Amino acid sequence: MDIFEEIVRMRNAGRRGALATIVHTNGSIPSFESSRMLVREDGEIVGTIGGGCVEADVWAAAREVMEREVPRKMVFNLNHEASYDNGLICGGTLEVFVEPILPQPVAYLFGGGHVSMAVAKSASAAGFGIVVIDDREQFANRTRFPMANQLIASFEEAFTRIQPNASSYLVIVTRGHKQDMRVLSWAVRTDARYIGMIGSKRKVLSTYKALAAEGYRPEEFERVFAPMGVDIGALSPEEIAVSVTAELIAVRRNASSVAHKKLHREQEQAAATR
Repeated sequence: MDIFEEIVRMRNAGRRGALATIVHTNGSIPSFESSRMLVREDGEIVGTIGGGCVEADVWAAAREVMEREVPRKMVFNLNHEASYDNGLICGGTLEVFVEPILPQPVAYLFGGGHVSMAVAKSASAAGFGIVVIDDREQFANRTRFPMANQLIASFEEAFTRIQPNASSYLVIVTRGHKQDMRVLSWAVRTDARYIGMIGSKRKVLSTYKALAAEGYRPEEFERVFAPMGVDIGALSPEEIAVSVTAELIAVRRNASSVAHKKLHREQEQAAATR
């Protein structure tokens, strides 16, 4: 199997991985410079950098690299490390560069209004693919969203067709409370990397309460960003789009400053003190 063809296949399927490449050698090693090994997120390997304990260590590092999405260089002094003497090593130094292989992140915008248009522009400029879902074709169209990779004119169709994964960012900005709740009830039970919903704290708490009455557990809302967006005092659609896109980037880059807005816990604590 060709490694680069597999990388294209993985990215098109929205799957992550890590590519390990021998970038420098000195002395006798079990492989050669530029040898490559691809580690998929399911742990399977394509290619090799020589086998043995070195490959096992690189495999473990690759798993970490794809989770943190940060590259790493590893140096093995094979002639000094007894742990690498497994019959494959003659002695030498080996440097391996391990880099994450990531699919393009995709922002799924549920709603085709003014805020969604502004988010589509800013998120697209930040490198996100754009998919717009609205049950009104006059809103989900190429005139309003020329940058969109895909337009879907039915929420139910979207729930069936979209299979959120670690590269999926669900942005809920529909035209009303009822539709927001409908999308959120689907979103919280997916594997999306990000779930965000627009609205005031009061609206968010009301939505959580309504879904709880339908059998949803409080912990199902723990990873929801609501009200979504970094707090910059945004008022206009364009300002809101900047705050939302900033939050998408923060989640994508694993920024330490990003935090969920666990309003359901605030509600529980407030109720407990009454």
